[in-house]
Amino acid sequence: MSSSPSGSPHRSRSNNINNEERPRFFDSKAKKQCWANAETVPGRHPERWRKDAAGNIVCKRFCNCYGCLCFEYDHILPFSKGGESTADNCQILQTRVNRYKSDKEKMDTTQLKGYSCDIKFTDKELDIIEMAVYGDVSRPGNECRCKTVAEMLGKFKSKDHVAACKLPYGGESL
Repeated sequence: MSSSPSGSPHRSRSNNINNEERPRFFDSKAKKQCWANAETVPGRHPERWRKDAAGNIVCKRFCNCYGCLCFEYDHILPFSKGGESTADNCQILQTRVNRYKSDKEKMDTTQLKGYSCDIKFTDKELDIIEMAVYGDVSRPGNECRCKTVAEMLGKFKSKDHVAACKLPYGGESL
């Protein structure tokens, strides 16, 4: 295995036509574009949360792990069937879905959903997970800020004069 300048490992596979090596893994630029192309989650920060090709919510910090919010970068046309490791052949898929998809081609959303994790998270649960992972809850377009864990535990008093916001359910603050 070798590494590209972006730090992404590559495996080579000979192309019978011209013996060129082609990267097995997506580079950081392709991953960034792939994430940007994925559907956003309404009310969630787009740099932290997206929907995969099956409509499952995934968290950016949970890449290459096993869980219902975890995801992997997937070759739409499988690498083993000639698919390239480029942004236009990349989609994010919940890890479980990607593993079941394996090297299958032309799977529609309904088929992908059939492999999805059965757990559906509430907004409050996603807020708690976001707080644990990022240390705060960020809402797109909101000028307020949510309390950090340290503030909630009384171990830190923010010097930020912007008031901590209340989350949108039942007037509770996190």
